[in-house]
Amino acid sequence: MKFDSWSDFLAMGGYGFYVWLSFAVTLLALLGLVVATITTKKRLLREVSQKQARAARREAARKLENTL
Repeated sequence: MKFDSWSDFLAMGGYGFYVWLSFAVTLLALLGLVVATITTKKRLLREVSQKQARAARREAARKLENTL
């Protein structure tokens, strides 16, 4: 590396603020994407299980109605 110390590395030749800010914004965006994906998956799985349960209840009610 071309840096003599850690403070020089963090300063990035005077552009450290912009460099590290861009890394932080990118990391936050990626973390937000991961969180949004996980919550969407959980919501979709919950909706599918609710629909399956509803369909099973309707089928049971239909069978009960036909036996009477």
